[in-house]
Amino acid sequence: MNKVYLVDDQPIANFITRKLLELEGFKGEIIEFTDPVEALDSIKEDENSLVFLDLNMPEMSGLEFLAELKTRKVHHNIIVLTSSTSKVDRKKAKEYSCVIKYMVKPMNKKKFNEISDLIWAKIEDNS
Repeated sequence: MNKVYLVDDQPIANFITRKLLELEGFKGEIIEFTDPVEALDSIKEDENSLVFLDLNMPEMSGLEFLAELKTRKVHHNIIVLTSSTSKVDRKKAKEYSCVIKYMVKPMNKKKFNEISDLIWAKIEDNS
């Protein structure tokens, strides 16, 4: 996997995740989207990438995004990175087999370190 997609309507959230990936040594392409519809159209061509996905976005929620990926039969490894602490959102997100982790924002070094093995394993699996 040479690409990681960041899909969050808040540019600062994408910035923080990008910086953490870069600090940890990720050398591949990091593509940021603040518009989930635009992101969906772009990543449908590129399967098995790692995607950091927010749930609470205008135009299309992260759950709608996941449903659309499933409808289109496009598979990615999704880390949900959201402000939602709702057990209902967590349960709904985990119903999608592509969701490999559910995390509550803000992303920070400690949280990133907790998932770094998972991230690198997915990146290496898809190289």
